[in-house]
Amino acid sequence: MSYRPGLPNVLKGISVKVRGGEKIGVVGRTGAGKSSLMLALFRIVELSSGSITIDGIDISTLGLKDLRSKISVIPQDPLLFSGTIRSNLDPFSKHDDEELWDALHRSRLIDSSNPKKGSISSDGITAEQSSINRHDLDSSIESEGANLSVGERSLLSLARALVKDCKVVVLDEATASVDLETDSKIQHTIQAEFKDRTLLCIAHRLRTIISYDRILVLDDGLVAEFDTPSNLFKIESGLFRGMCERSNISLKDIE
Repeated sequence: MSYRPGLPNVLKGISVKVRGGEKIGVVGRTGAGKSSLMLALFRIVELSSGSITIDGIDISTLGLKDLRSKISVIPQDPLLFSGTIRSNLDPFSKHDDEELWDALHRSRLIDSSNPKKGSISSDGITAEQSSINRHDLDSSIESEGANLSVGERSLLSLARALVKDCKVVVLDEATASVDLETDSKIQHTIQAEFKDRTLLCIAHRLRTIISYDRILVLDDGLVAEFDTPSNLFKIESGLFRGMCERSNISLKDIE
């Protein structure tokens, strides 16, 4: 895959098979091809050769709307639109209120100990104390979620993925810009709610993916390593081993 005809390929001869329900962490240096791989999956950039198949179907044969409706994405910078909590969770009005409230609870955006119309968490600030009333699905969301914290935007994006309920979920460094508490909420939700989904996670914090089934290490657009975290760690001169050592991660942490 290249970004324009005549430019060098940014993905080169990648051959990877992911089993249904697997959790795959994607790591690599800046420019290794992590984000390019996801752009190819969503066909934001078309492949110049080769193919990507999901359940045996070549995605290039699908319409873009059909393809993208079957994959959920939780981006590093959550994309929120001017509107309401409801319209951001369910822009095409396909789900009832009960499903939307359920997603807010499951994403931990709303305290699960509260009743259905609880207060959306905001660093310990209740809805009554907050500058806007966030306890209703019709509460206002400003453009790009300007009236929400970074953590709230990430959790709302996670709730949207739960509403969409796709078999394939992509996290593009979804925890890179959030605090540790929100990161913990996201990881808990991923473990509990996406356990039967195929998950691809571009990792920023290595500790968030060391419990995944396998790790895909990219380097200069190539697959450098692809195996379980423990097997990769045991390769003393391996790229993944070096990343772990720089992050103070030991084999005991992985196993």
